[in-house]
Amino acid sequence: MAQRKKAPAKKVTQGPDVSGNGGKGEFLPPRPISLRTLGDYLDLSPATISLVLNNAPGVRSIPQETRDRVIAAAKKFEYRPSFFARSLRRRQSFSVGVLVPELSDGYSVLVMSGIEEVLIEEGYFYLTASHRRKADLIEEYPGLLMDRSVEGFVAIDTALQHSLPLPVVAVAAHRSFPGVTRIVLDHARAADLTLRHLYQLGHRQIAFMRGQTFSSDSDDRWTSLMKVAKDLGIEVQPELVVQLEENLSSPELGYPVIGKLLAARRPFTALVSYNDIAAIGAIRALRDHGFRVPEDVSVIGFDDIQGAAYHTPSLTTIRQPLSSMGHRAARILLERIRGMKDYPEEVPIVPELIVRESTLPPNPTRMKKK
Repeated sequence: MAQRKKAPAKKVTQGPDVSGNGGKGEFLPPRPISLRTLGDYLDLSPATISLVLNNAPGVRSIPQETRDRVIAAAKKFEYRPSFFARSLRRRQSFSVGVLVPELSDGYSVLVMSGIEEVLIEEGYFYLTASHRRKADLIEEYPGLLMDRSVEGFVAIDTALQHSLPLPVVAVAAHRSFPGVTRIVLDHARAADLTLRHLYQLGHRQIAFMRGQTFSSDSDDRWTSLMKVAKDLGIEVQPELVVQLEENLSSPELGYPVIGKLLAARRPFTALVSYNDIAAIGAIRALRDHGFRVPEDVSVIGFDDIQGAAYHTPSLTTIRQPLSSMGHRAARILLERIRGMKDYPEEVPIVPELIVRESTLPPNPTRMKKK
């Protein structure tokens, strides 16, 4: 039996578009389209196209009409410059690492919002690693991020154990290391604002929450509070001091310690909370024990997280400009990545007292047994 002859395959042109190029056939670029293919289509050199698409120095020497053609063609064929090629050429990855204890924590969320704003503006990407304060992850994650070619780090309340071979900016640093710029709150000022506010309202019997031992600010904040208390003549009674221990980022953190304070049967008219989250939990606990805030007990927080102004009662607190701190950290990190030699080791941040509804002057009938 005679075999049928195969029909010749149709040839599809993968060359320049004939519209405007002599009628050679339809342009069907490969996917993804390369810079060279785009150059064939436009009858321009790849170098010229690269200058236009990267808005590189010298692009103004190229006629505007040519620039418009390049941009239109890149859009038509969905051309995107190779990130890896650009990274190799410039020896940059345009990415940084962010180390954080927990992504859902109100403190970290606000700091990261400032970091993100700067990095987006500057064309940088960031990789976030949440270590849950586990020492092995804090040690491991920087290496994993460096394997992904990050150019530096922002560490938020992260207990680094040594220097890193890249620029680092730390917000709420635990320790000082060479090569690390620390964004530091003025705790002495914060303590003075806290206790002077309560003192001027008339409070003398004040209860205190100490922060968890793993929190970077705990010791500095406590030392500063005790110094101001001494200066004002406020007696700090051991029975009215409770220690936070749980690693929680919810109001549950401050709830159980109120039971311990009340069990001591020492009257108090005001409570200094370690942070806003704990303060919100403490207010709930006081109400559950029959006390009103602020009519029976005034409560002051710390941080001014997003929910502090919308809680009932709205929370008097010490504001850390958290978003601004993240903004400042990202700016300094990028400056260091770009070669700033005289970078600061420490950047001071000034706190602010925000007076809302949770503090009032005491009266003689408060804290009576109910």
